[in-house]
Amino acid sequence: MTLPQNALDLAAHVVARAKALGVDEISVGVSESTNTEISRREQRVEQASSSSTRRLGLSLLLDGRWSTHSTSDLREDALDVFLRRAVDATRWLEPDPDRALAPAELCGRGTSEAALDHYDRTWDTLSADDRADWAKRLEEAVLARKDDRFISASVDFSDGGGKHTQVTSNGFSDATEDAWFSFGGSVTLSDEGGRRPEGSSHYGARYLSDLPPVDRVAEEAHRRAHEAIGSGPIESGRYPMILANRVAGRILGTLAGPIDGGSIHHGRTCLGDRLNTAIGSEHLTLIDDPTIPRGLGSTPWDDDLMVARPRVVIEKGVLRMHYLSTYYARKLGRPVTTGSASNWVVSPGPRDPAELSRALPKAILVTGWLGGNANPVTGDFSYGIRGKLLEYGEPTKGLSEMNVTGNIATIFHQLAEVANDPWMWSSTRSPTMLFHDVQFSGT
Repeated sequence: MTLPQNALDLAAHVVARAKALGVDEISVGVSESTNTEISRREQRVEQASSSSTRRLGLSLLLDGRWSTHSTSDLREDALDVFLRRAVDATRWLEPDPDRALAPAELCGRGTSEAALDHYDRTWDTLSADDRADWAKRLEEAVLARKDDRFISASVDFSDGGGKHTQVTSNGFSDATEDAWFSFGGSVTLSDEGGRRPEGSSHYGARYLSDLPPVDRVAEEAHRRAHEAIGSGPIESGRYPMILANRVAGRILGTLAGPIDGGSIHHGRTCLGDRLNTAIGSEHLTLIDDPTIPRGLGSTPWDDDLMVARPRVVIEKGVLRMHYLSTYYARKLGRPVTTGSASNWVVSPGPRDPAELSRALPKAILVTGWLGGNANPVTGDFSYGIRGKLLEYGEPTKGLSEMNVTGNIATIFHQLAEVANDPWMWSSTRSPTMLFHDVQFSGT
């Protein structure tokens, strides 16, 4: 028979075919996506690319053996061979009694497509000329602000979108569509000693209309580059640390590994035994919310196809949840939560960032990161930073060539306050955060 072209029908056909080959359980996903990018430098298009894919992926369970497979060759003969080989290969694996689809009663759509609002229909009609115009207008705004220190600038505009369809042998069948847009620019300036400080500004959103004006992006890129002129380290020591809202996700992200079910099962975590205990100050409340309209991490279901719903990860400093997929919940003998993060939302405080810093004789405002790493087992982390030294809220020196160090299990106990300015152009929606007594390495 001829394969169905409709993604839902195609996935259902593969499920039925796999069941006929003896598969016990199967989940089939069909993804259709298009991504486009255009970048400019020196008033010319430096790169322009566009790619479209249609891919089928599946996970199957056969005689207690579980495997995953994918293919982009969706011709009828090729797909039949692919499926047979997937089934045959699975028979050679060791049984894994903890593998199974999520219970049907836990699966489904948590939020309607209209409520998620993560598919901008503008994307359907966006032309190559439209994309080129966005990049050109941003470059013109950047170049209009150049001064005697200006060396070069680059800008980019990218977008993507598509449809994801999922069908399982236990009755789940649904599809979701989304789109996204991103643009930004970088500026390089000249400094003493041949140094070339850089500054950049980038934004992402579900709707094209939610991106900020090109003038704002251009102004930010120049300002950040100029803030790096003459920057350098200061004396090593412990300082109050103010994390700008747009970069706070790096420190918050150190929590993801240690509270993941896989890390807990394999003993690669410093927070595996900390559930319902304080891992931070009362100022930290973190919500995982996949239902935010136009949220970059919003989704109707999680990786196990379970209903996606808001969950409290940290409540006033107390860890309330580990990320436990169906598989790792069974491994650990614990109730399932979810295995995939969506939008991380930090509850804001009452004051603006300027108020946080005015009472501090000295503080380090971190505005960017320059490499580094975190160890989920020991909890230790070290990141290079760029930023400013503040004295009673006023910037007195640009900072670079410095590292911030700490431990995942203790750094959030040092959180003294959060501001009222959540960053809205990321799946991590965090306000500016003030930490006391943080170790910085400089001179």
